[in-house]
Amino acid sequence: MGLPHTLFRTVLLLLALPLGAMANAAAQTRDVVGAKDYPGIGRFGGSVITGYEVKDFDAARMQGAAFRDGQPTDARRLEGRITRIAYRTNPGPSILEVSRNFETQLAKAGFETLLACDVDACGGIPFSEAVDALPIPQMWVDGFNYRYFAGRKVDGGRETFVSLIVSESNRDIYAQLVVAVPVAIENKMVDAAVMAKGLRETGRIALYGIYFDTDRAEVKPESRPTLEQIAKLLNAQVGLSVFIVGHTDNQGPYAYNLDLSRRRAEAIAAELVKNYGIGAPRLRTAGVGLLAPAGSNATEAGRALNRRVELVAP
Repeated sequence: MGLPHTLFRTVLLLLALPLGAMANAAAQTRDVVGAKDYPGIGRFGGSVITGYEVKDFDAARMQGAAFRDGQPTDARRLEGRITRIAYRTNPGPSILEVSRNFETQLAKAGFETLLACDVDACGGIPFSEAVDALPIPQMWVDGFNYRYFAGRKVDGGRETFVSLIVSESNRDIYAQLVVAVPVAIENKMVDAAVMAKGLRETGRIALYGIYFDTDRAEVKPESRPTLEQIAKLLNAQVGLSVFIVGHTDNQGPYAYNLDLSRRRAEAIAAELVKNYGIGAPRLRTAGVGLLAPAGSNATEAGRALNRRVELVAP
């Protein structure tokens, strides 16, 4: 006699997940550092944020309709500013209760329903496997037990899309909210000539082509084109030294952002020394957090301007 589906699934998950990750998930009693609820939506009472990711430009998958014969019928790939927030709620409420609370709040926020379904109506396991979910243990999706919602609103001609999946693991309820605001990608490439001109004319140049994950200070591989241009600038002007200054918006604790901006500046300098042959004495670093804004932190557009790195002439 074969294992029941739910028991077999549980065994697979336990084998796949390191014991340390399970312990961390069980022990978490507060939001991950730097996380916050999405404005106007909020969270189910008693939940903690287990996963948080905000990208100025990324892609998110959303299903606008249920699967048919195991295949999507309205799969959407949304490009723009993407926010992913995962929550865990301790045992007590049901998947439906948590989902309905989110759905009600989303309706109040102006979202019209594109799809609202449970397991069988959605399309079962194939549907759940297509969900754009943060990794375990930040988010758990049980393909045998979940509810999904997708919505859309238009405000002043601007579209915003949202998806929500609510599932369960070990009686805890997990919910993930994904908000996608479609925008065109900005050209953030600044070449060596532009950098030199900025340093010469104003003593500084803002760079937006160096990327980090949320709350992390490791330079991402897609930063390479901008790093190459910094190296080109410094190699062309062998007598030039610069300050690398990290900046953040005002989201999150002041001291944390100040330290994060410093660590990011140091990470950039380390990359230039290690992988581009720039002498360490030519690079000095600092982090000023939110103290030198380039735009208003009251708007998303302004906050995007404030999340940057600057080269500053001594």
